[in-house]
Amino acid sequence: MKIGFIGGGALTEAVVKGVVDKFTAAEDIYISDHKQARCEELQQLYRVNATVGVDSFIVDVDVLVIAVKPKDAESAMKEVSSKVRADAVIVSVVAGLSIEKIEQYFKTQTVIRVMPNVAISVSEGMSAFAVGTKSKISDVKLISKLWQSLGRCIEVDERLMDAVTGLSGSGSAYAFLIIDALSDGGVAAGLPRAKAIELAAQTLFGAAKMVLESGVHPDVLRDKVTSPAGTTIEGIRVLERSGVRSALIEAVIAATERSKTFKI
Repeated sequence: MKIGFIGGGALTEAVVKGVVDKFTAAEDIYISDHKQARCEELQQLYRVNATVGVDSFIVDVDVLVIAVKPKDAESAMKEVSSKVRADAVIVSVVAGLSIEKIEQYFKTQTVIRVMPNVAISVSEGMSAFAVGTKSKISDVKLISKLWQSLGRCIEVDERLMDAVTGLSGSGSAYAFLIIDALSDGGVAAGLPRAKAIELAAQTLFGAAKMVLESGVHPDVLRDKVTSPAGTTIEGIRVLERSGVRSALIEAVIAATERSKTFKI
């Protein structure tokens, strides 16, 4: 399995860090970046092949990941569309780049659009993908397996990708904000900062794991730890009174609407 990346930025590095020697070997990963210094850095860190330009690997890769800035997407696709193999799988992680647009350049290849989040860098990411009009089942299974090596992965209709961006794409930032606020509360209650952050972060991590592994609705799990006239219900009462639930709902909707404005 040979995987090529167009663009050597932070997202590419996060993917490489997660898949190297787990999904495919380092020597079978190829990265093109316009900066020689960045290529050398990626080579040293992950033992992958990194070059300025794609000519040394483009005809050999089984999967080509387009991971450039939105403004550079069309020029990148123009450069490689006539060189990539007809049976290669094209994966885009470019925000706002539609499958329809990608398929204008890659007319025979399977095209898959992916929206990951930052937690792929620690193999706990949440990614969603949408498939193009010529996608083969075997190719979809392959790409799903690749992204599952970076955390969890689900398939959605492309029309839902903006909602995915608003929820899981941006959601890590919401979680960081909540962890920071909880740790502030811990400090205000007398805990040292480092211990407060650890307590807050592990608490959210553990709660999320309970939801994912149990399959039980969050409301049911919350009721299990909310004793009558206890400490938890006092805290929840304050959160509800302060509109925390509504604020999170509105944050997802606002981010979703913003995502709709980034179309290529």
